[in-house]
Amino acid sequence: MEAEGPALSLDALAGRMGMSAAHFQRVFSAWVGVSPKRYQQYLALGLAQQLLAERETLLDTAASAGLSGTGRLHDLFLRWEAMTPGDFARGGDGLQIRWGRFDTPFGDALAMGTDRGLCGLAFTEETGFDAAFADLAGRWPAARFTEDAAPLTPWVTAAFGGDGETPLQVIGAPFQIKVWEALLRIPSGQVTTYSAIAAAIGAPRAARAVGTAIGRNPISFLIPCHRALARSGALGGYHWGLPVKRAMLAWEAARWEAGPSAPQVP
Repeated sequence: MEAEGPALSLDALAGRMGMSAAHFQRVFSAWVGVSPKRYQQYLALGLAQQLLAERETLLDTAASAGLSGTGRLHDLFLRWEAMTPGDFARGGDGLQIRWGRFDTPFGDALAMGTDRGLCGLAFTEETGFDAAFADLAGRWPAARFTEDAAPLTPWVTAAFGGDGETPLQVIGAPFQIKVWEALLRIPSGQVTTYSAIAAAIGAPRAARAVGTAIGRNPISFLIPCHRALARSGALGGYHWGLPVKRAMLAWEAARWEAGPSAPQVP
């Protein structure tokens, strides 16, 4: 996922995956919508500036027009609910949260879920598993945690391109919830800025607080905090590591360019 260093040849990439070059080319192109060579071009450090210049989302327009983009995830297959302020204050007291580890297109991930849906999704390659677990579990300090990946598997599978629906249950302060709702209005393949999100939620001077709330998003990828950039076009921060953010933006930009010809998976 790194954008640094020389680009790898098709044979080298295929060798790392234990595939022939031809088979890897077919599988990769079906997933992304472009060739491995083209995807590596998207991983260049200038991608964020280009996206900001060409595809900055106007959040009020996106909200009125509905969620668009080539991916179907945020259009059709995602529903979410926020816990009540009382639930937030109790910190998950009496709640059972199951967790499991999963392979995803963006690296190893830790998923957590209640009976109502995913309540945490973290990528662990940059932070390490233990740090990611402590981060997600710390948001529900009074809950009981059980390793049990089976109930979460259909939700995680759907989140990364399988059939079905991915319900979410999130916990956060009211301001955080407003910011996360704004993130859900950013179409796949487009980006916005922290200041634009602040304006969209009626707090134009709160860009720094918006950045903090984005960093506290517990559902990576599905609540797309990776689509928020600094006004300069710099990537800004990313809670689960900038290489992961860069890979997500490159994947979405590639699929946006491929348009209707890209496979219709999120």
